[in-house]
Amino acid sequence: MKLSIKKSAPAIAIALGFAITTAAQDITPVEKNEAVRYLEETRNALVAAVSGLSDAQWKFKSAPDRWSIAEVLEHLAVLEDMFANNISAQLAQAPPGKPDTDFKKVDGIILAKVPDRSTKAQAPEVLVPTGRWTPQASLERFIACRRDTTTFLTSASNLRAHVLAHPALGPLDAYEWILAVAAHTKRHTKQILEVKADAGFPTN
Repeated sequence: MKLSIKKSAPAIAIALGFAITTAAQDITPVEKNEAVRYLEETRNALVAAVSGLSDAQWKFKSAPDRWSIAEVLEHLAVLEDMFANNISAQLAQAPPGKPDTDFKKVDGIILAKVPDRSTKAQAPEVLVPTGRWTPQASLERFIACRRDTTTFLTSASNLRAHVLAHPALGPLDAYEWILAVAAHTKRHTKQILEVKADAGFPTN
């Protein structure tokens, strides 16, 4: 799965069919506002969680097989980049979902299941951190791509019309993918806070 394409998320929304409104398949203004708020809320919580960290704190691991905060942030940046610059385009060309889909139920499952740290998950190889960027570069990439994701949400319509398989959640429409991306950030912000709460975490 490629991490970048030529068009930005807003351009994709217009060029590849999301601008064609179908009332039965579009989200409501309330749903759109809730998703915008969730994107902003989870972004701000992440930024606050990694603010002011020293090099030792960025690199600390609570166990050899655990990720450092720098690695968690890189993982988040890779996924955010992938959605803004690749998955959103794939969604525009994806097949329609089932006509009897209970959108509220699926949305609720995403919001409840994805941030839940009691259930562990193995990251797909493409999302495993490899030291691609410095922590600051990862954060800047995350923020820039989150801005594109938010613009995609606010500028596109027909977000319920197409579905694309999520590796853990099954077929999701564009709106559900956006919820999943934000919920994924919440999940890993919790992970960062767990690292910071470890008894061995450096004081500076």
